Amino acid sequence: MTFITEKARVLVVDDEPLNLKVIREVLNNEYRLSFAKSAEAALKLIDNELPNLILLDIMMPEMSGLEMCALLKKQERTKHIPIIFVTALGDEQDEFIGLELGAVDYISKPISAPIVRARVKNHLSLVQAEQLKKAHVDLVTRLGRAAEYKDTDTGEHIIRMSQYSKVLALAYGMSEEYAELIKQAAPMHDIGKIGIPDNVLLKPGKLTPEEFEQMKTHAAIGGKILENSNSPLLQLAYVLAMEHHEKWDGSGYPNNLKHEEISIEGRIVAIADVFDALTSKRPYKDAWSTDDAFDLINQQAGSHFDPELTALFLANKDKILAIKALNNDKF
Repeated sequence: MTFITEKARVLVVDDEPLNLKVIREVLNNEYRLSFAKSAEAALKLIDNELPNLILLDIMMPEMSGLEMCALLKKQERTKHIPIIFVTALGDEQDEFIGLELGAVDYISKPISAPIVRARVKNHLSLVQAEQLKKAHVDLVTRLGRAAEYKDTDTGEHIIRMSQYSKVLALAYGMSEEYAELIKQAAPMHDIGKIGIPDNVLLKPGKLTPEEFEQMKTHAAIGGKILENSNSPLLQLAYVLAMEHHEKWDGSGYPNNLKHEEISIEGRIVAIADVFDALTSKRPYKDAWSTDDAFDLINQQAGSHFDPELTALFLANKDKILAIKALNNDKF
């Protein structure tokens, strides 16, 4: 992933030298420009250095702009590059085909300099925003994994439980976008374990009552780490850190919340977290079978877990088992 730190590189592809000259005059002071008079020449330039954006003509000899776009969008290395078609064609069908292939915009010739500058600037800004979002999510996941590795050698735990959480969120009727946000925030639920001493966190046997009280503080510690953020992702992570040990009947911690006092997100992650904890090997226990774990989740409906969410979780056993099979721990 390449961040746009100085001048972005824009590749301009057109078989007419005059068109290349016009684009050079419009954009030369703002970006690093590369030029190609054919799709084949452009692909060679892309092999050497990925551009941040491509301005692409449609009507070119041998390989058309549409064909080049289709080729780039099929390749993992280049599919993310935004492509803007710059063409004299006025056929709406060609515009539709280009957008269907993955182009982000269309500019008609003869070009308007202000429009070209604005479209290029806007799409590069969107690229940078998306890169920052991905970096944000990646950081959250890695911090969650840091806490997980301190706790246990089940390194896939946060991957599995976050995916279980998304399955349950979708089953509950949440949008794909919000279910994905829950998946992204879930890895931070146990970040507070960073503040628990190793002699308690890694103890192979049963904790004493005093040690258990100390272990329980990880929820509040996680809340302290994540509180007062302006990021929607970290705001949700705060909720999950604080509520993943709350119970439907009010016997959980740290705040003895019950029923709908617990956020729906907290109730979702509680089920996902317990199921994966049961089916994972820990220093103090062997992994349970999935059948036994599903049975316990079912038995705890109405006490530990939201009954409605429990039913939805059990109704999606196949999806849960498929996730577990793809993300087994490597001991």
